[in-house]
Amino acid sequence: MIGKHTTIFIETALQKCNSLSHIKQIQSHLISTSLFQFSLSSRSKLLELTSISSYGDLSYATLIFNYINHPLIYDYNALIRGHAQSSNPQIALYLFLSMLRASQKPDALTCSFVLKACARALAKFECYLMHSLVFRSGFMVDMLLQTTLMDVYCKVGEFRDAKKVFDEMPKRDIVSWNALICGLAQGSFPNEALKLFYKMLGTGLNADEITVLGALSACSQMGALKEGDKIWCFIKEEKLDMKVVVCNAGIDMYSKCGFVDRAYEVFRTMRCKKNVITWNTMVMGFAMHGHGIEAIALLKEMECVGVFPDTLTYLGVLCACNHAGLVDEGFRLFNLMEEKGIVRNVKHYGTVVDLLGRAGRLNEAYGIINSMPIVPDVVLWQTLLGACKTYGNVELAEIASRKLVEMGSDSCGDFVLLSNVYATYKRWNDVGRVREAMNSRVLKKVPGFSYTEVGGILHKFINGDRSHPSWREIYAKLDEIMYKIKEHGYVPGTRFVLHDIGEEDKEYVLSYHSEKLAVAFALLKSSQETPIQVIKNLRICVDCHAVLKLVSKVYNREIIVRDRARFHRFKEGTCSCKDYW
Repeated sequence: MIGKHTTIFIETALQKCNSLSHIKQIQSHLISTSLFQFSLSSRSKLLELTSISSYGDLSYATLIFNYINHPLIYDYNALIRGHAQSSNPQIALYLFLSMLRASQKPDALTCSFVLKACARALAKFECYLMHSLVFRSGFMVDMLLQTTLMDVYCKVGEFRDAKKVFDEMPKRDIVSWNALICGLAQGSFPNEALKLFYKMLGTGLNADEITVLGALSACSQMGALKEGDKIWCFIKEEKLDMKVVVCNAGIDMYSKCGFVDRAYEVFRTMRCKKNVITWNTMVMGFAMHGHGIEAIALLKEMECVGVFPDTLTYLGVLCACNHAGLVDEGFRLFNLMEEKGIVRNVKHYGTVVDLLGRAGRLNEAYGIINSMPIVPDVVLWQTLLGACKTYGNVELAEIASRKLVEMGSDSCGDFVLLSNVYATYKRWNDVGRVREAMNSRVLKKVPGFSYTEVGGILHKFINGDRSHPSWREIYAKLDEIMYKIKEHGYVPGTRFVLHDIGEEDKEYVLSYHSEKLAVAFALLKSSQETPIQVIKNLRICVDCHAVLKLVSKVYNREIIVRDRARFHRFKEGTCSCKDYW
């Protein structure tokens, strides 16, 4: 029989452990006194510390576990918990199966740890099995477990099931609301996340920093400035802007909604201490808007106030130089990284290759790739191939294309770019050969699509799309737009339609790009004083860029386009990118 005082003494000693060597000493004592197999609470505490403490060792915890003759629920829970939060959460799922085979009945804690493993391993099927087990075991009354289940469904992309769990909860706390709001915001349902945010406020629950982070993230995704403004006012009223993580999200939201000046205002007026993430977020905001000089100034200021720039800071500044056409300054900063002892990764090299490629310095860009101390990835060669398309360099395009094939790239964009290089020189036989290779690999070009928000509702448009309920009005408006801008000197950029078809057909192809449809719809349905905001999945094309500049002048409307790479703010016939993108 184990004495109560002995157990208390051992557990007290375990609580005071601050290194793995201390744990091993207590383990030795337990084994030498035969207490290891009988002092169950001491043993599970030992396993827990070894599995999840900052000084623990999961592989060592597994050795301890394997030494147990007949592991009990507490032993399994400790090890499952440790593996659930490790870099290999699948092991937690294997342990759970082993536990069931050993006829150990899981408790609510077991289910919680296994669900967290499902979330980290993105194990959708296992998540459904756990839901069934939780229901059959009568654990659905556990609000924390229901919240965990809902969070897992969001993480594996099953938002309907997450919503169903939420709707069926007899009682919800702030954690439950936060799990679904953040899950929807990070998924593809930002509009639903905002609706849920306002619904939660209507119940009288007080939002916390996690709640507003989810709401701000939803606004960032949609580019919903009005909603973002309302939420930022709420944050200030509730004094949630005293948290640096909330201010960082506010800066990011305003930047992604197309208003970097407001992002900078949040940055300057912060009442809490800025951290390196704050500075990086602001630098990246400037980068997205092509404000290279401002990003460089911020880097210098950052160093002056004693905040050490990291790899992300330099990546942001290099991107800013790239979008602003500051080639020599960007190249200087790239070289400065080595002097500062900051390790350059593949993204830094990729940005510099893009910087040189956009400026037409293709041989230098190719030289950078060849001199890299790390293996170039697919993106680097794709970047060079894109620059070759812009400047019509067939020789380098063929080299980049061969490298991509060798690396096993299956992106249809690689073939399209090479095809476009050949088409520039009207080498239609080579175009046909490339497209045959595309067809043999069953590759399809990613369709361009754009979103615009009108009246709090997101409207999606695809190139040449006629599925929108108002498509006839939209097409009529677009015809009107084209007629008006031609009076102001617009000439369709048919040279950028790289197909062997007639001029009239080329003009038709250009006319119905998704961003043009989105802008036409916004002109029809939104008020004159409201800026038109469009989010596009690809880079804006040269013709659309020319059209939107003229539309902003002819219709006296500000148009903000967020494409895959950056922001374009069209106003009074000019663009913030200064025609460099």
